[in-house]
Amino acid sequence: MKTVLVVDDARAIRAAIRSILESLGLTVAEAEDGQRALDWVEAHGAPDCILLDIDMPVMDGLTCLKALRQRVTGGSAQVVMCTTHNSMEKIQAALAGGADEYIMKPFDQNIIKAKLEQVNVI
Repeated sequence: MKTVLVVDDARAIRAAIRSILESLGLTVAEAEDGQRALDWVEAHGAPDCILLDIDMPVMDGLTCLKALRQRVTGGSAQVVMCTTHNSMEKIQAALAGGADEYIMKPFDQNIIKAKLEQVNVI
């Protein structure tokens, strides 16, 4: 079974994504900011995919993405950025930083499923 790490500072968003991912037969882990995501990856190894919010306290998603891509333990995970930003600047920064895809909030099960299919997680 594949594992997805959901990284978002909003507990409600994490819960909504968890519900969707579990309905797709995926194992879900959670982190509330980029630093906790890095800590999780160091402790457990790279998940199959990371759904990573851009705007978070402690460590934002772009900083976390950069750190993940520099580590052997996190570099192989598919990373899908989740953002409310619709500016090309943020999206380009995420893709240039190593993100494999991105999802605009708000999202639904069909959007998440389609993105995970695009990055070969499901």
